Amino acid sequence: MTRRKRRSSAPAEGWTGSTLTELGLDDRQQRVFVWSVTAVGVLVIALVLTLTVNAIGGAPSQPAQAAGGVVGEGLPVSFQDWPSLKELAPIADRKADTAPLTAQEVFGARTLTAGKVTLRRLAARLDQACAGAVWGADLTDALAEAGCSQAVRGLYGTADGGYVAQYTVFNLADVAAAESLAKSLASLYRGAWVQPLESPRAKFGAYSEANAYALGHYLGVAWIGRTDGAEPGEKDDFIMLGLAVREVEKAVFRRVVKVAGVPSDPAQPPGPADTAQPSEAPPTDPGASPAISSTPSPSTAL
Repeated sequence: MTRRKRRSSAPAEGWTGSTLTELGLDDRQQRVFVWSVTAVGVLVIALVLTLTVNAIGGAPSQPAQAAGGVVGEGLPVSFQDWPSLKELAPIADRKADTAPLTAQEVFGARTLTAGKVTLRRLAARLDQACAGAVWGADLTDALAEAGCSQAVRGLYGTADGGYVAQYTVFNLADVAAAESLAKSLASLYRGAWVQPLESPRAKFGAYSEANAYALGHYLGVAWIGRTDGAEPGEKDDFIMLGLAVREVEKAVFRRVVKVAGVPSDPAQPPGPADTAQPSEAPPTDPGASPAISSTPSPSTAL
């Protein structure tokens, strides 16, 4: 029988016999040295195999960041949806209200006021592709199913820099789509949300609140919070903060007047009239086609 020749370990090659003797190692020390080198070689091989398996299998997926990241920054902690008002029935279908929205139309007022809360416009943006205004595949798909043709966002902050509010209007196919999407957001908001507009003067933090309002064939999303990300305390009037940013909904009620020719004042959200100042440059529509706006910049910070 031919005996199989035992293969020596690669790490030990070149370190036996006269070489180790010349280094002053006796027979026992040589055996210990060879064993140690062999053990290290086995560990290296195991490590390489582990890394290879992980590379083939792929790294585990990471959840979206709830705050502090580019995507998913400042997810709202609480959310509530509301159905459309009966006064908005004349614009329940986009076929009756075909004119596209503009940033000037919705966010033309420089300041919004409710009670003792006054918000100043910091940025406004219109996106013809609704997917550009949100993050999260589920929300993107839901907007496509709702027939979303536009998304216009406006970012506001208080003069002292303590509060931030953003309002987003989605132009959808009809009121059924708006109410359905509002209800879907009750679960979608935990892993998908509206992209916040950027401003050095206002930013959403760890805690914020949001509400979605079906407004005929539009869906309005009000998002409010403290810029330091803290939960509201006794001195924080989040009710008036929410009412203030909802002043932009007057643009929708004006469309009811245009379509039906009926007064919209009884159905308007509470608050004073628009306070836009003609001397200030209006917000631009960077996502609009040339027929709507020729301004090429991606957003407007004021």
